[in-house]
Amino acid sequence: MSEFKKPMDSPVISPEGDVAPLAGKNVLVCDTTLRDGMHSVAHQFTTENVAEIARGLDASGVNVIEVTHGDGLGGSSFNYGFGAATDLDWIRAARAEITTAKLAALLLPGIGTIHDLQQAKDAGIDLVRVATHCTEADISIEHLHAAKALGLETVGFLMMSHMVGPNRLATEAEIMRDAGADTVYVVDSAGAMLPHQVAQRVEAMRERLGDDMPIGMHAHNNLGSGVPNALAAVAAGASIVDGSCHGLGAGAGNAATEVLSAALDRSGASTTVHTLELIDVAEDIVARICAGKLPKIDRGSLLLGYAGIYSSFLLHTRRAAERYGVSEAEILLELGRRRVVGGQEDMIIDVAIEMSGIDSPM
Repeated sequence: MSEFKKPMDSPVISPEGDVAPLAGKNVLVCDTTLRDGMHSVAHQFTTENVAEIARGLDASGVNVIEVTHGDGLGGSSFNYGFGAATDLDWIRAARAEITTAKLAALLLPGIGTIHDLQQAKDAGIDLVRVATHCTEADISIEHLHAAKALGLETVGFLMMSHMVGPNRLATEAEIMRDAGADTVYVVDSAGAMLPHQVAQRVEAMRERLGDDMPIGMHAHNNLGSGVPNALAAVAAGASIVDGSCHGLGAGAGNAATEVLSAALDRSGASTTVHTLELIDVAEDIVARICAGKLPKIDRGSLLLGYAGIYSSFLLHTRRAAERYGVSEAEILLELGRRRVVGGQEDMIIDVAIEMSGIDSPM
């Protein structure tokens, strides 16, 4: 893997007297264009698309490239949307192009299985990120144990981290660490947090887990805080951050990897990423492949962050609003009041039917 570059290696020139707040911090960058970014294209990346993007990301120096259906291994289904290829085909396509970065897959217990994990390992992944709701770390234990037995690097991924306070999140992180997670993540699945809230959660995890346990940050951009939240996480002690090219992803998307890399350079952090090359990947490859499908902060995606709703609910909500002739905004706000979480997508239809006044078939 490439050595961390010094801040002085950057072509950026800062005004005299400016303080570099992240100077001395080594930061790993994980790109999720080929997993979370799948949501933006309805999981329709071809294996050729995956190969081209993976090749560019690897050459640009990112440390981890995540590849699966947007909802992880086994996500291609009627409920979540069928992919243009299988997870294994996507993984193999990326594996053939990657020479330096680690290749990762996402697994949500209840969607993906240990059998899926074994097949993904055989197809070439180096790392698995096991994702649960922020209060359900205990359901990751079996999958983390299985991943370690397979010789995989492991990440515990605490989704919807805004829904519990810092101390409770740290307790759930301990469960994942004790089950074998090599890294534990704060995951702002709804894009509902602001920098001070991210910092509080990272600090609590750092205090509980100790300085030797890597902490990661996965930021969504529904409130426009994706990159600031990632920077706040690093300042508070996180050592790995996620992004996706052009912010591709559910809702308003993720922190844009190329923007995040530039901001890390400007902040004095050291990474292995060649920012100018990564900008070219985003502009010349991803923007071309995803023309017309790049995420933006519009009414629906903003309301996801405002109401604290799982970002992948957006497209499902839009379809339900159109089908039942009700307000997209009102559906999202009601889902927020009901504190729905990932896996409760069926509630979208229930709420839409209630609002429409149509008698439920049940």
